[in-house]
Amino acid sequence: MDDDTADGSDDGRVDGDDAGDTTETDDTAEGLTYAEAGVDVGASEAATAALVSAADSQGADGTYAGLIEAGDGYLGLATDGVGTKLLVAEALSDYSTVGIDCVAMNANDLVAAGVEPAAFVDYLAVEEPGEDVAEQIGEGLAVGAERAGVALLGGETAVMPEVIRDLDLAGTCAGFATDADLFPGVAQPGDALVGWPSSGIHSNGLTLAREAVTRDHEYTDPCPFGDYDTLGAALLEPTRIYADLLEPMRTHGVRAAAHVTGGGWGNLERLGDHAYRVDDPCPAQPVFEFVREAGGVSDAEMHRTFNVGTGFVAALPPAEADDLAATTDGRVVGRVAETDGDATVSIRGLEL
Repeated sequence: MDDDTADGSDDGRVDGDDAGDTTETDDTAEGLTYAEAGVDVGASEAATAALVSAADSQGADGTYAGLIEAGDGYLGLATDGVGTKLLVAEALSDYSTVGIDCVAMNANDLVAAGVEPAAFVDYLAVEEPGEDVAEQIGEGLAVGAERAGVALLGGETAVMPEVIRDLDLAGTCAGFATDADLFPGVAQPGDALVGWPSSGIHSNGLTLAREAVTRDHEYTDPCPFGDYDTLGAALLEPTRIYADLLEPMRTHGVRAAAHVTGGGWGNLERLGDHAYRVDDPCPAQPVFEFVREAGGVSDAEMHRTFNVGTGFVAALPPAEADDLAATTDGRVVGRVAETDGDATVSIRGLEL
């Protein structure tokens, strides 16, 4: 379950291609955090653990996807929503891309487990029905389904005026995999880490991003970077879908993969109790530097909350890493090392 659906320089600071020179944020200084913005990741993880324990799940834990035996293989299921990104869409009256996010957050979780996404259903809960908004969301869902290569099977629309303010959008993605298809799910010391660029903030961490941006700005303010008309449009950049990486990752012997979503780079810890040393992450889009400066957010907090430019990471034997990176427009971002205790993550020397 993802929260809020969460490249540094040599000292760990956020670096955007168009961000220009910036003043480094002191990680010991007071600055906006995800918890202060309204999302306590630790509390969320504890609540999720309690829910899973009480539900007494009968399926296998695929870390990012639930797995259950089905014939000669496994049925994989992932469910997630768009999160508070919907509040930006509401402010701009632009819901045209949130359907892409909804598909992406689910399909990407299946891909991280080695499962081929096959079908998607959505759940739209609204305060009151609106034809224009529903049409925009539907068009985004169709685009997302095409990018993920899944069948869009429809879903449910619920009108709940006493429960929902404006709307909420979530969905479930189903896929299939054989034993040979599934990633083992655990990295090995000595593995290389290959990463692929994100398209921007994606659909997590928006509670922190919104709080930072709206301290001194409006969503409708002109955007000082990129090709976006407004700051809100930059926050609405839809989540990249990584389904096209599935076959190349299998071919190159990927052992485990991480969708860098809620919890930011801490998602690497799902790959086993090792030390994950990221020395050359993908460059961060300028939106991350803007959020960091606007909210006075520390570098460590940025990497604990956002993808900061790298949306998907795979661990695999180093002999395969360069070829996988070259054939998929990725890059070798780091390595896996041994550790005596729990998993740790560092980004260019910055311990998270």
